[in-house]
Amino acid sequence: MEEPRLNRKIIHIDMDAFFASVEQLDNPDLIGKAIAVGGSENRGVVAAASYEARKFGVRSAISGVLAKKYCPELIFVKPRFERYKEISNKIHAIFKDYTDMIEPLSLDEAYLDVTQNKKGNPSASMLAEEIRTRIFNEVGLTASAGISVNKFVAKIASDFNKPNGQKTVHPDDVEAFLEVLPIRKFYGVGKVTTEKMYQLGIFTGTDLKLKSLEFLENHFGKSGTYYYYVVRGIHNSEVKSNRISKSVAAEHTFETNLSSEVFMLEQLETIASSLERRLKKKNVSGKTVTLKIKYSDFTQQTRSKTLPYFIADKGLILEAVKELLYQERMKDSVRLLGISMSNLNTEVKKAVVAVQLKFDF
Repeated sequence: MEEPRLNRKIIHIDMDAFFASVEQLDNPDLIGKAIAVGGSENRGVVAAASYEARKFGVRSAISGVLAKKYCPELIFVKPRFERYKEISNKIHAIFKDYTDMIEPLSLDEAYLDVTQNKKGNPSASMLAEEIRTRIFNEVGLTASAGISVNKFVAKIASDFNKPNGQKTVHPDDVEAFLEVLPIRKFYGVGKVTTEKMYQLGIFTGTDLKLKSLEFLENHFGKSGTYYYYVVRGIHNSEVKSNRISKSVAAEHTFETNLSSEVFMLEQLETIASSLERRLKKKNVSGKTVTLKIKYSDFTQQTRSKTLPYFIADKGLILEAVKELLYQERMKDSVRLLGISMSNLNTEVKKAVVAVQLKFDF
């Protein structure tokens, strides 16, 4: 049975090339130039790229070596996450002038539910325009926005007129908008799923809409139910202003590959210290410790251990990591190590709240 569509007024704000734009804001000499934040021409991975660099095919998550090959004039800039967070806080302060229903997805993007807003303005499009103008005037950066009846459509719409633009998909136009959309542009459909859909003859929203719920569930499991409804404009997920982290992590890419566990352990101690600071800042602890290893050939491996108690202390984290490190021999030299904590105590708190909400007071 089809779920009823809940029409809200949702804005998805997405900062334009955020990390790179902050670097250009702080250093005018970089304006108009191809820059990559993170990585180097010899090591590491690109965290963000300016639009000038993107023209050459430089994107986040590709290696610095490949990025330099694509764009020989590329300028590498070390990331400054504290600065990005500072700018992000200023942007979120602007959001709060309009609504308290804000769901951050990262430092540079967020959903805003403006169905009921502090300005009393019934036009979500006008509010998005005003927010973007304020971000530019008060922070000095450009932002793009998508406006629609739910998070799914708003997220897709924010990509349409980038950079420094916005797109509104009105309630009556949602299904028509999704029908002509290439399936690869559907939020939540990755490369592997896209290829699978192509094999099943699904190339656009219209193709997807023609498939039955039973067909999609048979081929995609629970995700099939999601695809069936979203292509019909039905996505009732609320904007969650108190979104809870499911994991906390810290990692480091090395200038020179490490081949000895002794050297790795020294680096893991530093990474564990960083993770401890992040856990304490968020006031959380976890039971599951995961060691992430990326080898020189870029293959990746994870090793995990779940403890019977919650931890956030560097010493206890390192004790678990040592065990994971020596669990088996390294298959190659290592270019990146990371540690993450999951199975957090926030999930326990969330469960307790859910139980309490069942009672009427």
